[in-house]
Amino acid sequence: MTEQHFIPKAHSNAVESGKVTWESPSNIALVKYWGKKKDQIPENPSISFTLNNCKTITTLGFSKKASTSNFEFEIFLDGEKKDDFKPKIQIFFERVEVYLPFLKEYKFRIETENTFPHSSGIASSASGMSALALCLMSLKKMLNPEMPNDYFYQKASFLARLGSGSACRSIEGDLIVWGHSKAIEGSSDLFGLKYPYKVHENFKAYQDTILLVDKGEKQVSSTVGHNLMHNHPYAKNRFQQAHNHLEKLKPILELGDLDAFIALIESEALTLHAMMMTSNPYFILMKPNTLEIINKIWKFRQETGLHISFTLDAGANVHVLYPKNEASQILEFIKNELVVYCQNGHYICDQIGMGAKKID
Repeated sequence: MTEQHFIPKAHSNAVESGKVTWESPSNIALVKYWGKKKDQIPENPSISFTLNNCKTITTLGFSKKASTSNFEFEIFLDGEKKDDFKPKIQIFFERVEVYLPFLKEYKFRIETENTFPHSSGIASSASGMSALALCLMSLKKMLNPEMPNDYFYQKASFLARLGSGSACRSIEGDLIVWGHSKAIEGSSDLFGLKYPYKVHENFKAYQDTILLVDKGEKQVSSTVGHNLMHNHPYAKNRFQQAHNHLEKLKPILELGDLDAFIALIESEALTLHAMMMTSNPYFILMKPNTLEIINKIWKFRQETGLHISFTLDAGANVHVLYPKNEASQILEFIKNELVVYCQNGHYICDQIGMGAKKID
């Protein structure tokens, strides 16, 4: 399949104005994507848990306009106009116009809100761009009502990727693969794919408690970080490692091997940050409290035998992952021992979710 698959024919309906709302979740990668080619194509495959509670809610208002010479839109975050978001949306619209030729025919009002702190290492760009892509696809479906549902979600993932790479993994749940891998039939660099193989009960309703170590703006944007992989001395080995890890994860997920799962995802998290620390220029996104939390988790796991683990995104916050049947003991430990390392004691209890939802 190529990009041509997503270039539409002329639409059959006329729509003057309207409004549509979608909520779309963030996701947390287990095998990490770090490094990209042109047009948001990943250098290596990744797989993620779709979250349930950490989400963006976006309402897209649209009305026909007389001139079709340019894009016209306004953006509001939590009710406040955000002109500083406009350049990113402008770039997104330019990238997707060939796939959504109606974009210049409408004036848009984009109203969005997050259930979690913006730019804090939780993937707000993933949930935000996927929610916007779904809103635009809803308008596309109004113009072409015969569009099949499978194509709707696949194209929404394809479009979301052009806004933010990891956004293509936020459309559906509960496990999503993005990036071509010989190990995953149907996997593609162009969109996220619902994991097609057997998953053991151990990984159903898996828990993710997100410890907000630092809720401020990141020192280095993900875009800059990805670009630093182009001449990275360890890039080739890292990309191969991700392929190998995704292949190893298949039997782990099928057999429910929690110990092997923990070893693999923690290695992935630390490798991601090792790539940042060995790039040129180098940078460190972990904070002292990030390391305190990691060491506490290791000690508690060794002492109790419970299947608590961590992963990290490109930031200081810690995602504490654990099976639902061990939740009561582990959550007690988190509250008693780990929350003290969070900024203002803030943390979010989340779990695996099943993807985005349209709100009527």
